[in-house]
Amino acid sequence: MASLRDIKHRIDSTASTQHITKAMQMVSASKMNKAEQNAKEFVPYSEKMQEVVTQIANHTNADHPMLVKRDVKKTGYLIITADRGLAGAYNANVLRALTQTIQKRHKSADEYTIIAIGRMGYEFCKKSDMPIAKSILGMPDQPSFADVKKLASGAVAMFANEEIDELIMFYSHYVSAISQEVTEKTLLPITDVAGSTASGSQYEYEPSEEEILEVILPQYAESMVYGALLDAKASEHAARMTAMQSATDNAEQLIDDLTLSYNRARQAGITQEITEIIGGVAALE
Repeated sequence: MASLRDIKHRIDSTASTQHITKAMQMVSASKMNKAEQNAKEFVPYSEKMQEVVTQIANHTNADHPMLVKRDVKKTGYLIITADRGLAGAYNANVLRALTQTIQKRHKSADEYTIIAIGRMGYEFCKKSDMPIAKSILGMPDQPSFADVKKLASGAVAMFANEEIDELIMFYSHYVSAISQEVTEKTLLPITDVAGSTASGSQYEYEPSEEEILEVILPQYAESMVYGALLDAKASEHAARMTAMQSATDNAEQLIDDLTLSYNRARQAGITQEITEIIGGVAALE
């Protein structure tokens, strides 16, 4: 049985850990609120951009390579993970979905490449010997479009230059503070506008539909990456908040169990001392 000193040391150590997890929970809750607000504020821009692209794609004779499917010889996977752990299964779920898709669709590493946002995904792919074309690490908790524009435009250029024939995103979609869903979304070619019905105003295009598509489609693809990043950041903070809350609760339970063990051990020690005193007195009589 552990000594009173050992039990007391475990109680103090667990209490210190509990203070840390509680602080991390509060920090993540604050960051989650801001990240959720950022993601929601981006939605109107994303919807309006999609409406314009849909109007041009479906109501004119304009065409663009980013709207056309082609034979897939090489696939690009853009994955969004965190730069740190302690977020429950947040990173593992995204990487598991990526790994399962690669194992199902590809027989060789020459058939795909990885574009990684986040240190956890980058290091996983590197250790797994997956080809990494581009990466960005150290993404801020509240990212701006400028933080991701270079990588997003580079990914679009890879498709335009036919280095890849499709680009698929994997990220964690924010549903609520306690629910996040791994999402797989085809970014390029842009297929979610073809055949869809856009509501709203009709537009007049100057100088021409083709020239507008040439400018707006790369911007639309880049905005989709940024929107997914905002969504993923909200999911990350929510997952970390939930994980730290669970860790805090577990620490509280462990402290209660250790305190009970400590009191029992102390009571047993007192009882032993009393028994020895009584035994000594009886021996003197």
